[in-house]
Amino acid sequence: MITIIDYEMGNLRSVAKAFEKLGYAVRVSSDPGDLLTTDKIVLPGVGAFRDCISNLHAGGFVAPLLQHVASGKPLLGICVGMQMLFDESEEFGRHRGLGLVPGRVVRFPAGMKEGGERLKVPHMGWNNLQIRRPAPIFQATEDGSFVYFVHSYYCLAENQDDVAATCRYGDIEFCAAVWRGNLMATQFHPEKSQAVGLKIFDQFGKL
Repeated sequence: MITIIDYEMGNLRSVAKAFEKLGYAVRVSSDPGDLLTTDKIVLPGVGAFRDCISNLHAGGFVAPLLQHVASGKPLLGICVGMQMLFDESEEFGRHRGLGLVPGRVVRFPAGMKEGGERLKVPHMGWNNLQIRRPAPIFQATEDGSFVYFVHSYYCLAENQDDVAATCRYGDIEFCAAVWRGNLMATQFHPEKSQAVGLKIFDQFGKL
């Protein structure tokens, strides 16, 4: 069973439908107790880090989520769900994350340019991955594959061994995915990344 945490922040139904299309048993749950009995957890996230981490705590999800991770079971974070795995974020002030991956979340600087043209923030749309480490979720993904991003903030990992894939926006090569034992996460949205995203979900489902 794959449990998608419903803490009122995230593309829950689109993620669930993608796993269902692949034939996996999946549930969207607002009950923290379900995290104690599931095989795998998906932590999605859309919006501001501050609001996401606040809702996660308010819903009583943090303790069972950490227990799940400590047991060695797989966890997949998506977008802000990846950012919350880190120590802290600077979005709307400084806010503590889950502390599962050393590092912090910072904003793309204003005034970035590429080819003489000013780049917009948020970084939105299709961009290609540079796979740095053979994370389990990338077993069927080719280096250079295009995936879909929507974000104004990115993760700075303290340990480069945690970085599974990177992507370039302007002159910044940022962390696009992490892999730390049973923790896997993507800054991009697999549920919006068509065939490439389905392959990533399928590899997670097979774990």
